[in-house]
Amino acid sequence: MKQLPSLLRLAAGVAIVIAVIGQFVYSAERGPINFFNFFGYFTTQSNIILMVAFFASAYFIISRKTQPSWVVFLRAAATTVIVLVGLVYNTLLSGASLAGSFDLRWSSNILHVIIPIYALLDWIIFADRKKLPYSKVWLVLIYPIVWIVVILIRGATDGWVPYPFLDPATGYGSVAVYCVAISVTTIVFGLGVYALSRVQIVKPEVLATTAS
Repeated sequence: MKQLPSLLRLAAGVAIVIAVIGQFVYSAERGPINFFNFFGYFTTQSNIILMVAFFASAYFIISRKTQPSWVVFLRAAATTVIVLVGLVYNTLLSGASLAGSFDLRWSSNILHVIIPIYALLDWIIFADRKKLPYSKVWLVLIYPIVWIVVILIRGATDGWVPYPFLDPATGYGSVAVYCVAISVTTIVFGLGVYALSRVQIVKPEVLATTAS
């Protein structure tokens, strides 16, 4: 059982790879595809970040090495944004027209439903991470803020935005409200993830004992 977290994280990471490639191929088969637009979505990038976090974590577990702090903080940040992805998509975007991005049903279900749910359960159940200090919760904002800045620049220069609520055509006041909402929600979710780092359902010593 000691290897269970690593096996599940590897499986989740592979599922992300398959889902992203599946959607990319599906979109490319129906016409020209803009590489930067395809990978400009928060969903795609968040899943890729989570995949890296899962693969890194699995590597250290399989190697019987202690997971370094950067892996734990990366997992926390990735868990925060992927849960945000699941919430936003299934409440605001499930009926939106996102042709060419997430219109392959099984791929979309993996990226928007299965992976967010698994990531949250993984963080809650497996206590192979230290208690994270709330003073470091700002780390979960790094990626979302960088993503927002890049998207706003692209929206102003070439007119491309990944989601309707960030479209300048709706008014910069509306866009600003959504940007603030994303930032505040990310911090709230981050605080929740950091709080859950204090929960220990399956402790590391239990995993080691069970495996021996």
